[in-house]
Amino acid sequence: MSMALHPLSFERVVNAVEKVNERLHRAAAALEVADIPYGIAGDNAVALWVARVDETAVRNTRDVDVLLSRDDLQRATKALESVGFVYRHLAGIDLFVDGPQGKPREGIHLIFASEKVRPEEPVLNPAITEVEAGERFKVLSLPALVQIKLTAFRDKDRVHLRDLIDVGLVDASWETQLPAALWIRLKELLDHPEK
Repeated sequence: MSMALHPLSFERVVNAVEKVNERLHRAAAALEVADIPYGIAGDNAVALWVARVDETAVRNTRDVDVLLSRDDLQRATKALESVGFVYRHLAGIDLFVDGPQGKPREGIHLIFASEKVRPEEPVLNPAITEVEAGERFKVLSLPALVQIKLTAFRDKDRVHLRDLIDVGLVDASWETQLPAALWIRLKELLDHPEK
């Protein structure tokens, strides 16, 4: 496989981070103006929570995950399209790419509140009310974020959970806050942080 390599450049790295940040703020502002309840989820939510403790422990991401009510999808589509995003439904995922030529991996990925992403998941996604106000947008509360990460439990979710554990935001005291199926997953990470 042949690919064009750009020069090694931290400017390209910084530019990539700034593009994600701009998309996040543009999407959140459009949802705010339209008065649509939402919460920033996924990698960005983890980064925001981790940064509250230790900004040197923050990881970068390439996309933006947003928790919405499915009932608000039509209004959210109108709001996001008004600021340049284009709705797509690809491989069972609802997302917004940044313009007609936008790439899905750089998009706004939707997670629907109070639903399961996959039928085999042990619990529903959090309710749309489980958010906290940040400086310029709403983000999932820490319990809601931990619930989503434990429910999906993919490799990257386990990495994010380890980040939350490493900075002291999540520990064994969470046993009483979680459904049994999710506590088993968290305990596995707490007991075996190297895995």
